[in-house]
Amino acid sequence: MNQVKKIRATSQLELPLRKHETPSTYDIYPTHNIGDDLIQASYGSLAKVLTTFGFLKVDGYVGVLFEDVRRKLNEALLDIGVEAEWINVQEAQKGEEKIEKMIAPFLGGDDPVFGKIADLELKDFFDFNKMNSLVRSNPLKPVIFYGMGASLVPVDGKTIYFDISKNEIQFRSRAGAILNLGASQPDDPKKMYKRFYFIDWVVLNKHKNQIKNEISYLVDGQRSNEVTWVEGDVWRKNILEITKNPIRVRPWFEPGAWGGQWIKDKIKGLPQDVVNYAWSFELIVPENGVIIESSGVLLEYSFDFLMFVAGERILGKDFQTFHYDFPIRFNFLDTFDGGNLSIQCHPQKDFIKNHFGENITQEETYYILDKKDDAQVYLGFQEGVTPDAFKEALLLSEQKNKQLDILSYVQSFDAEKHALYLIPPGTIHSSGKNNLVLEISSTKYLYTFKMYDWLRVDMDGKPRPINIERGMENLVFERAGKKVEEELISKPLLIESNSEWELQYLPTHQEHLYAIQRFKINTSVATTTGDQAHVLSLVEGDKIELITKGNTSVFHYAETFVLPAATEEYTIKNLSEKPVTVLRAFVKNTLA
Repeated sequence: MNQVKKIRATSQLELPLRKHETPSTYDIYPTHNIGDDLIQASYGSLAKVLTTFGFLKVDGYVGVLFEDVRRKLNEALLDIGVEAEWINVQEAQKGEEKIEKMIAPFLGGDDPVFGKIADLELKDFFDFNKMNSLVRSNPLKPVIFYGMGASLVPVDGKTIYFDISKNEIQFRSRAGAILNLGASQPDDPKKMYKRFYFIDWVVLNKHKNQIKNEISYLVDGQRSNEVTWVEGDVWRKNILEITKNPIRVRPWFEPGAWGGQWIKDKIKGLPQDVVNYAWSFELIVPENGVIIESSGVLLEYSFDFLMFVAGERILGKDFQTFHYDFPIRFNFLDTFDGGNLSIQCHPQKDFIKNHFGENITQEETYYILDKKDDAQVYLGFQEGVTPDAFKEALLLSEQKNKQLDILSYVQSFDAEKHALYLIPPGTIHSSGKNNLVLEISSTKYLYTFKMYDWLRVDMDGKPRPINIERGMENLVFERAGKKVEEELISKPLLIESNSEWELQYLPTHQEHLYAIQRFKINTSVATTTGDQAHVLSLVEGDKIELITKGNTSVFHYAETFVLPAATEEYTIKNLSEKPVTVLRAFVKNTLA
């Protein structure tokens, strides 16, 4: 137990080794069965399949505790009479000073949040003269190269890849237990996250894509004391099967300055010794993983890997536009008995490209899944508000730590359950307290310019970064007055209706890349993907059955899942006593 506390700073539970039962409500550990006896658990079982190698490459992601891996796998090998030489490929990295100089253009200087997407590859972090010198000619015993980049060593050998979930990376960084790529010491967790986001994850994802077909064994390296693993060929073959059917990623949950109690109260199995839960990462795929299960044993790997192996099967005709970047996200913002979100906006497309190196921006909507009391949504400007007046008021509030009468500048609307509020880039907005917002957006999620944060502090007791200047560069002041209600609150349109189901279109803004539809289902409805990925969420009702060719899955209230393009056809069956409501989002095309 002490080891768990030492390497993780969180009350969140580690992914269990086994899943003993499937809950009858929202499942925090959704799994995809791949057949019997295909996932193994323990270093001992892994060691037994590695006894005939000459060279072995133990590669993996940032956040993996490679020295711990070396110790435990070496013990397992010694137990079966195999003595190996271990070589840490970190010895072949460029000097830290050179690495710091190389990555500096992407770190954004002293900016506490933002950098620029790195235009680097993993090989750029290594000195290949040093790398070549690691190779022993005619070694007397098996040689294991280990660490991030081990597969770059120029020898023939099996590759074992240790993956780790993004939430565990962050929990470990908060404990000071891990390092950024190329760093020798841990840093402040927020600085480490910025470097993860703009450099490490970008570089290591490219590397994942490059070596995906070379992986002989894939290992889930997120647990403190044990591993699970699967043969690479089995894993890759199963991905092709998974993408014929609905995919639900493993959600994860975080407290926050404005967080509420809905998630804590309604979702079973979460630790209760937290002050709140502000976010649920339902489908923010850069930070979600997929759990596969075999004979009860669980293994999680990143959604990135899913896209690298089968991106075209998932996105269909949209793959040519988005390639390996899944374009849509769903997540919850919980302010029940909490606080208001910051008054904020998101960058315009040209701004996010020029300043941060992203190809798409943050195009949001708020779907009100639940609310209570007089919950509000802040959206758009009051008629006549000018940039100079708004900026002056914001700066005065920040400089003098003075409350801002936000309603003098920003409109507020009564939150309506199942209403959709449109937040194209440059729109001033916020959710008030007592909402459970299903935030539907293009996938980008980091780029929030907080302009007023109600004079509060973050969970660490420090004020959250305010970005008034960047916000002012992106705000659209024409979204004001009556135009806001007319243009930014979606007005449902009926597409088709019969005794079994009804389909509505919830128009999004012209700047949104995705469309949203809503099924109200009495019995069942059959539909098609139209060669696109669909994202669905059950927003009213207890449960539904999702039927595809050769597969049946059950989903519960508030669960989100993806229908890959390769699914082609699917049927949604109502398993509740009352009609159910299902949202569906997809990249805009003629279906809308």
